[in-house]
Amino acid sequence: MTIRQGVIHTCRFSTWRQSVGQLLDEAGLRALLAGRGSVLLKPNLVEVFPPPITTPVELIAAIIDFLREFDPGLDIIVAEGSGALAYETSHTFKALGYSAMAAEKGIRLMDLNHAPCRHLVNPQCRRWPEMYLPEILFNCFLISVPVLKAHTLAQVTLTMKNMMGAAPPKYYQQRGHWKKAAFHQDINAAIFDLNRYRTPDFTILDATVGMRDAHLKGPRCEPPHMTLAASGDPAAIDAYGAGLLKRDWRRIGYIKSAHKVLGQAEPLNVIEL
Repeated sequence: MTIRQGVIHTCRFSTWRQSVGQLLDEAGLRALLAGRGSVLLKPNLVEVFPPPITTPVELIAAIIDFLREFDPGLDIIVAEGSGALAYETSHTFKALGYSAMAAEKGIRLMDLNHAPCRHLVNPQCRRWPEMYLPEILFNCFLISVPVLKAHTLAQVTLTMKNMMGAAPPKYYQQRGHWKKAAFHQDINAAIFDLNRYRTPDFTILDATVGMRDAHLKGPRCEPPHMTLAASGDPAAIDAYGAGLLKRDWRRIGYIKSAHKVLGQAEPLNVIEL
């Protein structure tokens, strides 16, 4: 199955299991995974904060159940690289319920901050003409599972910015107060270049609530959006999420750069289930 650019499937949230199953069936994820042996789920677990700041463990569990129902032998990995300096990603996994869920479901957890890396070169990338990224990202079908959030520097943090969790601190901390601090310099170019090296193959966006003004604190979206969205197009899903947050994607540097390069931010074909 070929990714259809600009296409987004959405559904009204009822329960994690029911909504996720319906959404992923309609979005064609089964066909996209045909012949794949390994899937990596990349939530947003930037620090130890509860949802809607981080991806709910119940959402990841529902995705795993969906994947296992149609392919019991599929190798499923949940991977993240937390940004906090004070603790490792293992602490984040445990505190947010991921360790217990992984044990129950029999799946692997991986700390991308310490995973073996591949050295990549692309002279067309202005901010990162060279990058180091975890090797595992290139050996699996990558599903990003971000939450709907505004961001004080990048305006929004959705699927493309979620990939910053994969950046190894060895190369991208640069003595900053956060394990990915180098990305704060020219952040839009940094996010775009990162995704030119590796962007998600598929995204499931948790827009059930949403953070209205910032990514770690502040008011939630009111009323909550109560929506889940899925797409194989990273530019489309980020443009859609920006719209939910009342941001114009044309004014968000990395989405504007990704349009017609990594996907299609306009026109969008939003299919409501």
